[in-house]
Amino acid sequence: MKEKTQVEDIDRSLYDFRYSDDDFYKVRGGLTAEIVEEISREKNDPAWMRDFRLKSLEVYNSLDVPDWGPSIEGLDMDNIVTYVRPNMKKMATSWDDVPEDIKNTFERLGIPEAERKSLAGVGAQYDSEVVYHSIKEEMARQGVIYTDMESALHGEYADMIKEHFMKALPITEHKFVALHGAVWSGGSFVYVPKGVKLDIPLQSYFRFNAKGAGQFEHTLIIVEEGGYCHFIEGCSAPKYNVANIHAGCVELYVRKNATLRYSTIENWSKNMYNLNSKRAIVEEGGKIEWVSGSFGSHISYLYPMSVLNGEGARAEFTGVTFAGNGQNLDTGTKVLHNAKNTYSYINTRSISKDGGINTFRSSVHMTPNASGSKSAVSCESLMVDSISRSDTIPAMDVRVSDADVGHEARIGRISDDTVFYLMSRGLSEEDAKALIVRGFADNVSKELPLEYAVEMNNLITLEMKGSIG
Repeated sequence: MKEKTQVEDIDRSLYDFRYSDDDFYKVRGGLTAEIVEEISREKNDPAWMRDFRLKSLEVYNSLDVPDWGPSIEGLDMDNIVTYVRPNMKKMATSWDDVPEDIKNTFERLGIPEAERKSLAGVGAQYDSEVVYHSIKEEMARQGVIYTDMESALHGEYADMIKEHFMKALPITEHKFVALHGAVWSGGSFVYVPKGVKLDIPLQSYFRFNAKGAGQFEHTLIIVEEGGYCHFIEGCSAPKYNVANIHAGCVELYVRKNATLRYSTIENWSKNMYNLNSKRAIVEEGGKIEWVSGSFGSHISYLYPMSVLNGEGARAEFTGVTFAGNGQNLDTGTKVLHNAKNTYSYINTRSISKDGGINTFRSSVHMTPNASGSKSAVSCESLMVDSISRSDTIPAMDVRVSDADVGHEARIGRISDDTVFYLMSRGLSEEDAKALIVRGFADNVSKELPLEYAVEMNNLITLEMKGSIG
């Protein structure tokens, strides 16, 4: 394999290519009722969804921009195109039917190869539309549903979509959840029947190609009692000199004694405002496992939330965030303990270099219903140089007397002695620092599927190139 090399900040040749979108269908920039209605017509929405979109727009216009994170004043929604449809008549279920430029994009990103080797099903979204979806026959025979949201909304699963859509994440949550409700498009729907355990993962990959646009995919997963599913989400985009926005929503329903692992590697370009929202509702004995790697975007607001509503429900969050030059990443997780004997564990690593800013926020809330519950939070931050910044902001709200809640945090810089030792063993300074950072992030990479762990280590190595001085 040809070795990747440094170009300016990072060689993003794997991700930074783009194709012309001149013949794509686009709404005009901005956000009005007329634009929302145009999107609804293009999607052939049922009446209830059209009304939902317009109600979401009303809520969006009534809410202030969130003020808890870094400034997003560089994001002007009047200039954002909220819907871009690739030049395809319909979604493909055979890879041969995908247009060549879109096919080449996903081939270069390794999606078809991953599907052939190790995945039970694959979905691929390009700008605002899912362009390809497939699931292995043996999974479908077990009653597993894996399709795009639009097909589910218009097909035999319509009632299930209506029952669950934006119930875990209501549009009143904050301004950008309401934005999502108004202009959402694309995304995946997964249903795992009672007792079915998928032994190989499902994967959706979201590719952003359009300049000055937004991507607003919706992911809805339901794992019934005793079921198991591992869902992998990958994201990337080329770099432009204007703002793009990603404001997707993920809603996860984990039933009694079921387990869902949700793995994400986000590698957005550094003109992206990543304002994503994710939430899991976990019933008795159920478990949600979040594995999160955030490497891209100019600004991020990302705090997956677990709501533990059933006795013995569990949540685990493992994450790594890497902020380089021009990046201000505000990330973390939230857990609501709302039943007896629930458990959560949060374990994160953040890395800052070249003036990058990392802010980790955790929120653990024990309600009066959470008798006998436990939570442990561990967050560690590493700064590669003296111009970077890392902050930890934990919040704990405990309303029950017999809960066990703990938090520990460590912030530090790379030791000169350690770098010198590795250099004395023959490593260059940048390779020594990259090795230290990879070791620091190892707890996350070992939780990922092999190909994603390799890619995460490659990203760390690439980000470290040229960071000396």
